Amino acid sequence: MGDEGVAAWKFPLIVSAIAISIVGGFYLGGPGLGMAVGALAAAAIVVEAVRHPPRRPICPPPAPDSRRRVLVLVDSPLEGTAVDLLSELVFDPAELATPEVLLLAPSRHRFLDRWASDLDPGRHAAQRNLVISAASLAAAGVAASARVGDEDLVQMVEDELRTFPATDVVLVTGNGRGDAVGSPARELRARLETGLRTVSVEAPLAPEAPVEGSGAPGRGTRYP
Repeated sequence: MGDEGVAAWKFPLIVSAIAISIVGGFYLGGPGLGMAVGALAAAAIVVEAVRHPPRRPICPPPAPDSRRRVLVLVDSPLEGTAVDLLSELVFDPAELATPEVLLLAPSRHRFLDRWASDLDPGRHAAQRNLVISAASLAAAGVAASARVGDEDLVQMVEDELRTFPATDVVLVTGNGRGDAVGSPARELRARLETGLRTVSVEAPLAPEAPVEGSGAPGRGTRYP
């Protein structure tokens, strides 16, 4: 089952195969085998349903005007290079109206916090990231509002785009979070009708120790 779904003519064949296998089990092995085949078929259906949930396109509502609206997904404070790159993406000299920028950060929770229904630490961490990011953008001349979203990145974007008419969606990765958002980013890129733009912020350079007696500084190496 892919993102395009299953052809309609395949469903009668699938249902027929399940029914015939269960009836054949009852006929060949009696109630015991028939019940076992039925349970196996039900388990297979549940597993496939969990592995392949429906993934419909994510489409924001229509904008009331021609003003550009940018949804920025952040998982760590925006500083330095990320602010410069976002400023270049947001501002277009050809546009007369100032774009509307919304920062959205996921509220991530540890297992014990989630089990104890103590979601405040995750929300406070997300709010701190948003405060720092909004202040950094304001210093660069970009006014932005901020909001804490769901822990799941895809669900967070889907919920927000039900009311926010975004014309651009930007995902900021880096600071060790590139691998963590890889799979959600691929899903967003496949489902977002507005498209997904990614801003990758590289880790700072770490100076190597100079060779003793050489007097020459070492070259910087990138963190993995």
